[in-house]
This record gives sequence, C-alpha cells and structure tokens, in this order.
Amino acid sequence: MAKATWNLGIVGLRRGRGFVRVFDAHPRVEVAALCDVDEERLAETGEAFELPEDRLYTDFDSFLDAPIDIVMIATPIGFHAEQTIKSVESGKHVLCEQTAAYTIEDCQRIVDAVKRTGIAYMMAENYTYYHYIREWQKLIEQGKLGEIFYAEGEYVHEIVDLLFDEETGTYFWRHERPPIWYCAHCLGPLLTLMDDRIVKACGSHSGFHRMPEQKEHLGFLDMEAGLFRTQKGALIKILRSQVAPRHPTLVWYCLYGTRGQIENGRAGGDGLLYIEGEMSQKEGGRAIKCSTIDPAAPEEARAGGHGTSEYYMIRDFLDALDNNTRPPIDVMRSMDFTVPGIVAHESAMSDGNWRDVPLFDW
Repeated sequence: MAKATWNLGIVGLRRGRGFVRVFDAHPRVEVAALCDVDEERLAETGEAFELPEDRLYTDFDSFLDAPIDIVMIATPIGFHAEQTIKSVESGKHVLCEQTAAYTIEDCQRIVDAVKRTGIAYMMAENYTYYHYIREWQKLIEQGKLGEIFYAEGEYVHEIVDLLFDEETGTYFWRHERPPIWYCAHCLGPLLTLMDDRIVKACGSHSGFHRMPEQKEHLGFLDMEAGLFRTQKGALIKILRSQVAPRHPTLVWYCLYGTRGQIENGRAGGDGLLYIEGEMSQKEGGRAIKCSTIDPAAPEEARAGGHGTSEYYMIRDFLDALDNNTRPPIDVMRSMDFTVPGIVAHESAMSDGNWRDVPLFDW
C-alpha cells in the first residue's frame, strides 16, 4: 500500500532549493526539514516554504533525527558518500545528486551500506529524464535504430565562476573536480538508451591552455575525453569541460545503430533522425524536435527547472518507494554512471591506456 505522505528532508540548499519547489509539486511529499551550513540561506529557504525554526538544521547528524522518511542530498559531491551512508544507516531513503562519489572506495562503501540496510537509494541523474531522451528510448525499444554500436556525449559547460572567485582568490569546491568525473549527464542518458554497462575505459586531456596559472587545480583542465567499451561491445566517447569558452552550454548526444542514427541539435533546436528503409539516402534524415519539456506534463512539473525531467525523476523514485521496488537509477545503476569517469580520469593522468571498470551487482 502506498504511503499517504512521505516526509522529506533536504540537505544542501544552494542546489536543493530548486528541489524544494519540484518536490512541492508532488502531493505525496511533505517537505519536513532542511539542512545547510549557511544559516542565512537556511533561514530564508525555511521562511519561503513556511517551515518552523525547529525543522531547520545546520548540523547534519541532528537533521537525521528529524521526523523524515527521505533525505535529498544536494551538497557538494565530496560529502555524498558520508551523508548517504549515515542516511541509510539511520533508516532514511536517499535521493542523491550526481555523481555518487569521487572514489571507487567510496562507491563501494555506499553499495555496501545500501545492501546492508535494504534502504532505497537513487541517484538524481535528471538528464536521463529529459523529454527527448524518453522519446528516443521508445524509438530504440521499437528497434528503429537496430543494434546501437557507437554513441557520443558532450557536456561543455563553462563555470569558471563556480570554480574560483577572481576578485578574492577564493576557490570553490568544484575546483578539485576533474571534468570527466562529472560524467553522469553524458553516460546516464546514453547507457539508459543502450541498456548497457561500461566494462573498460581510457582517457586523455588537453592540459591547461585556457588557464595555465590554475594547473594545480584539476577542475581547470581545458578538455577531458573518455573512451568506454560496453558490456555489449559498443563504443562510447565522452567530452567534458568546465572552462572552455563555449556559449550556450553544449549538451549533445549522438547514437549510431545498425539501421539508423539519432542526435540532438548542437546549438539547440532540432536534432536529426535517420532510419534506413524509412528515409532515403538521397533525402537524408529528418529534423526532430528535442525539447526537455514534456508538453503533456502538468504545469507544476516545470517547477524545478531542467524542463520536466526532475518531476518525472521524483515520480519514479516515489513510485519505487510506494511499491517497495528498486528505483530506476538504483545504487548499482548509479555506479554504472559514476565509476567509468573515475577510471577514465586515472587513465588520462597516467598512460592513457585502457583500464577495467569494476561492476557492482546485487
């Protein structure tokens, strides 16, 4: 039987404030507690969502004692492992921002904790829920593209201001995050569409041409690329940057199958679909809409940003809790989206050779 109301606590309100809005769009959820080390942000968010002061926490351990069923973790990635483990060990289900962790050792600790406790864990890989990705999935499941043998993903997002404050010289938490570590926005949608897993990875980088004075800080690598071999024998290429001067931000996917090819527009707008036998080689493929917004979604589904993706992501998570089933991006699938980037970076900083990617299984 579905629980009438799930009481939710959110930790990390810079990113998490958007999740307060999107969770508020789901009638089965009550935002019951908030946690942040920034007292001003905590107070402002608590007031905006009419929470009493005794439900606002600056200490994470005290926050876990609040009357909540679910913890939404929206803190910097370096905190994800410890906060996830503490949350599941306290009996709280977890929806955690991506990626799961920075090290394979911490990924193993998360997996062990979820196995040990039996508590639900889902990684909040929202790009997997973009409307056009969900539409592509229907085409692929119908066999329109045949067997997928190659895919590419590029996520080039210039966020120098989130790495470093040029006026004060202050470094922010992302300065230590190599670009390819943050790979789930690329690998998540592709692996979902391909219904596949990564078994080998290698990587390379272009150095620090853009900001050579920041070469001690891996977040400032110009570009980092990863090649990934899948369990089904396909090849995936990922390109990532946090400093390359490209605007608008590039979020691009392309898949090749034995019967056709599909991609979204590199500058936004229409993408391209070609299906052998349905479209002539002479005429080529046809333009396709690639919207992140599902036009059939209720109006409140747009509350959290990123199109309607977060609304459907949260819906699937709540459905899994209601039905006592594993969430779509459960702890094992979360590691499929996280660990390959860690391995690719190790390769990029060493010999660039192929390395085995550990698979986590139930």
